[in-house]
Amino acid sequence: MTESAARLHRRLAVPIRLYLGGVFLWASWHKILDPHGFALDIATYDILPLGLVNLQALLLPWIELVAAGALIAGLWSRAAAVLTCGMMLMFTVALGIALHRGLDTSCGCFASTLEATDPISGWTIARDLLWLGLALYVAAFDRRPWGLEALLFRRKAIS
Repeated sequence: MTESAARLHRRLAVPIRLYLGGVFLWASWHKILDPHGFALDIATYDILPLGLVNLQALLLPWIELVAAGALIAGLWSRAAAVLTCGMMLMFTVALGIALHRGLDTSCGCFASTLEATDPISGWTIARDLLWLGLALYVAAFDRRPWGLEALLFRRKAIS
């Protein structure tokens, strides 16, 4: 890869990173505010043992929020992108299982199932695969062009 292409990829990674951070910030918000509703969403998938549903409903939104914050701030953004890849892979598999089973419910990604604003469909899976691809792009090409990590790295180089 030429230096100009590498520079372009590093620059493109920044808005993609900010976009993904915004998506995960938005996704975590309702789940943090309504862990009971999110637990019902998780239970609807009927994938996890019931004993793990509440733990998942309490932990996952905070993991999403931390990943979102790291992506937006540009601090450990490549690690956050890898974490995001793992979550997107898990979400895509869960959506695929639910679609295969014929569940007629909201995915629970951005609102509770009770609102049914985001039904599980092939489009939901395609959207999640797109986000997985974007997270892979950030993991591959984000090389501190902007963010807290770049500021800290420059400060250490100056010292």
